[in-house]
Amino acid sequence: MSEEETARVGWPVVGRGQKRIGRVEAVFADYLLVRTGGLLPVDLYLPVDAITVADARVSVDASPSEAYEHWHRPLRRVRHD
Repeated sequence: MSEEETARVGWPVVGRGQKRIGRVEAVFADYLLVRTGGLLPVDLYLPVDAITVADARVSVDASPSEAYEHWHRPLRRVRHD
């Protein structure tokens, strides 16, 4: 990703049909930490190869429920030292 295509903390994350999934909490080299909204927020770990960044927001090709199914746990390939 180029500098203009880098997600920023606080940006909204939307899925298919522009349905809101959450907002970016942290940006790492190979994934974004996204916090969902609602009464019980959940952390999602979106790999950068699954996102599109444009117009100050992040998009994924998934519904909110699919996003939860795929990315509610940390990615195994990411090292957390």
